Amino acid sequence: MKKHLLFLSLLTLLCHSFACTNLIVGKKASADGSVMCSYNCDGFGFSGSLFYSPAGRHTPGEPIAIHGWGPTHEGRFVPQVEYTYNVVGLMNEHQLTIVETTFDGRLELVNSDGLFDYFSLMRIALQRCRNARQAIKCMAEMVEAYGYNSSGETITICDPDEAWIMEIIGKGPDRQGAVWVALRVPDDCICAHANLSRIRQFPLEKKKTYRSISSNNIKHIDRPEVECVYAHDVITFAREKGFFNGSDADFSFRDAYCPIDFENVRYADARVWSFFRHHASHAEMDKYLPYINGEFDKCDHLPLWIKPDKPLTLRDVQHDMRDHFEGTPLDMTADMTAGPWSSPVRPLPMHFKSTDGNDYFRERAIATQQSGFSMTCQMRSWLPNDVGGVTWFNCDDANMIAYVPLYCCLTQVPDPFRPENNPRNEFSFESAFWMNNWVANMVYPRYSMMIGDLREAQNELEDYYFADQDSVLKAIENLTPGDRQAYLNGKSIAYAKRMMERWDKLAKLLIVRYNDQVVRPVENGQVVRGRYATPGYDQQFIDAIGPATGDRYRLKKVIDRRER
Repeated sequence: MKKHLLFLSLLTLLCHSFACTNLIVGKKASADGSVMCSYNCDGFGFSGSLFYSPAGRHTPGEPIAIHGWGPTHEGRFVPQVEYTYNVVGLMNEHQLTIVETTFDGRLELVNSDGLFDYFSLMRIALQRCRNARQAIKCMAEMVEAYGYNSSGETITICDPDEAWIMEIIGKGPDRQGAVWVALRVPDDCICAHANLSRIRQFPLEKKKTYRSISSNNIKHIDRPEVECVYAHDVITFAREKGFFNGSDADFSFRDAYCPIDFENVRYADARVWSFFRHHASHAEMDKYLPYINGEFDKCDHLPLWIKPDKPLTLRDVQHDMRDHFEGTPLDMTADMTAGPWSSPVRPLPMHFKSTDGNDYFRERAIATQQSGFSMTCQMRSWLPNDVGGVTWFNCDDANMIAYVPLYCCLTQVPDPFRPENNPRNEFSFESAFWMNNWVANMVYPRYSMMIGDLREAQNELEDYYFADQDSVLKAIENLTPGDRQAYLNGKSIAYAKRMMERWDKLAKLLIVRYNDQVVRPVENGQVVRGRYATPGYDQQFIDAIGPATGDRYRLKKVIDRRER
């Protein structure tokens, strides 16, 4: 009987349609020696949830259908392997983690007849591979054999020892395969991508050395000295299409397959710049502001990776995922567009026009209200896989959630994260997505007034989860693998339940405390009856009223009669 790999076509279509962000931390750039990466999956119209694929034994070679978005590929199959691994979210039981962002690039290179979209490609690699190098080889071989039907994609591939960044784009209608390049992120560096191709020049293959290899020699990818792998025709194809005509040594993947303009730099690489700025000299990173501002004659790129000024913790990465350019010239909370209460949230569209015909744009930060889900992933080589790999996960905007730790050995998805409990068009108290959105959409309009209560609940939960990790490691020391898995399943379920209970409490506090535009004090977690304050607008908004409205709201001074 034929088995099917159903790759969640709606989720992938929506993640593709909007923008995502990945942050990457090498093991020597992290405070504890772990490899870390993160993912905001940003798309309106879908409720985020945690997807799960159990491990299984199969008849090798039996045909399995691949279903993604785009044309229906009825009757098109790939051969199954003997064993597939347990996958929780986007991490498998060996701690292999694969996340992505879409850069589109040259849309004429989309081949709708290719079998694999980027998400089905990632999922099959997670099911079949134990480490990052195997995953790169698997994905390269799959698109070569069966075709690729997505636009340009940047993919993060991490395991407990290494982090890689891979960029891939198709060859256009009626052309099988894809062109791509993958680079190993140095262990002591951090990297990021956010919907713009990031790889420019890369080392080319040389005889008798294996630092860089083409797909012709991909069998050598397991050699530890290999740090770059690329499609054998990545340069010749660009020449054929007229995208490049220089020397091979000058070839830039980004410039050939994803030419830059002001919009894709400001909306995409500005997020990378802000992340780097958190972990490097502000003066040094601000040298790239001309690039962010579209002055490409002065600067036309960011570094692909940097060495941070000090090692990053997982909590640093979680904080970075909540970024709105605070403290930079692009700060979304620091001018009148933030409204009366300094909100970093902006409505779409990205462009708008004034009545006098001027065109404007809105900033696009790492944290954004349309996220379906967010995750920060940690891979730890010194621990057993089942406890070493943790996906800190929740549904909705990274800035407005508490990250919940979920172990990669999970065999039971916690109820609040199950797809069936997160309906798109109906509120549910059982849904993490809707509980988080309930709170977030109360806070957004009066952000500076209410965000403190959310931060208190967020920190309370995350403080508890982080403090509990040592007790988890101690508890599993003498357990059998089966008992350990059951224990970690129970822990993940309990963590999710605790989050839902705390967010229910927070939602009810917010509606009572801030009812009718006033602020009531809180003592011992309870709103104090009969007392309230009227905080009014933030000062930056007040200061913008006069220039915008003239004397309309200016209070006229009353002359004392005794002065007459």
